[in-house]
Amino acid sequence: MTEASTDWLDLTGRAGRAAHAVVGWLMWDQPAIDRYAALGVPNGVGWIVAWRMAALGRVTPAAAAATGYSIHPDVIAMVLAAYRDVTDEDAIRAVRDESAVTGLADIAPGLGEAMAPVADDLWRGVASMHIGARPLFAAFRAEPRPGPDQPVLSAWRAANCLRELRGDNHWALCASEDLDEVEVGLLHSAMVDPDEYGSEEWIARSRGNDDERIAHGWSRLEAKGFAADGALTDVGRDFRWELERRTDQLTAPAWQAAGEEATVAFCEAVEPHHEAIVARIDATAGPRWMPALRTTDR
Repeated sequence: MTEASTDWLDLTGRAGRAAHAVVGWLMWDQPAIDRYAALGVPNGVGWIVAWRMAALGRVTPAAAAATGYSIHPDVIAMVLAAYRDVTDEDAIRAVRDESAVTGLADIAPGLGEAMAPVADDLWRGVASMHIGARPLFAAFRAEPRPGPDQPVLSAWRAANCLRELRGDNHWALCASEDLDEVEVGLLHSAMVDPDEYGSEEWIARSRGNDDERIAHGWSRLEAKGFAADGALTDVGRDFRWELERRTDQLTAPAWQAAGEEATVAFCEAVEPHHEAIVARIDATAGPRWMPALRTTDR
C-alpha cells in the first residue's frame, strides 16, 4: 500500500489504540504507585490522575479539571492537594518515567526495544502539530526530550504525546457539541459492551459522578435526542461513533507526519502485547477500567 492509497482514518484509529495500550496501564501500576507514595503521598492516592496533571505544572485545580474534562473537578482538586502538600511536579514526572520503562519491560518484554527504532518518527509527528486548544499535548511536548541513551523512554514519551493529542482533539469536539463532563461518560457506553459493564452509567460513575449528576447528564442527553428513559438512543450511539471518526480525522495529520512505515511498525510492535496489557489492567484496576482498550466493533 502506498502513502497515497493509505486509509489514514483506519490507520489513525489503529495507532490511537496502540498508543493507549502502551500508556494506559501506567495509571494503575503498583510499582509506580509505591514510588509515588514514597514521595510522601499517603498510600499513593490519586496516582491515576497525578502523573498526567503534573505535566501542567502549578495550574489551578479548575484549570486542571478542564483538561481532564470527564473527571469530577472535586477528584482533581483532591489529588492536587494530596501531592502538592508533600512533593512537586518534577519528582512525579521522574516517577512516571522510571515506572514507564521498568513497567513496560515487565508487562511486555521486548516491546520497548521494538518501539525504540521509530522514536524519531513519532517525535516528527508530535512536532508537526500546533498546540492550540491542546493543553495536555502541549504540556507533555514541552518537556525535555529524552536523549539517545534513553531510546525506550523516548519512544514511550512520543507515543504518550500522540495519545494526549488525540485526547485533546476529542475533548475539543465534545466541547464544540456542548457535552458536559457527565454526558461524555454516558455517551462512551456506546463504544463498549453494556452487558460487560453492567450498565450504561458505569463509565460516568467511575469518574466520580453521583446520582444527581448522572440524572442531570441523562436529561441533557435526552434534550439533544441522544437518550430516552435513561438509556442511549440509536441516534446517540451513531453520534458517539461519529465523534470517534472526527477525532481520528483531527489526529491523522500527526501520524501522516510520522509516516506510514513508522506508524505501521509502531502498531505491529504493540498489538501482540495487547492481551498482556489488558490483563495487567484487569489485575491492578479491574476488568472494566480503561474502556478505550475494550471498544467493541460497531
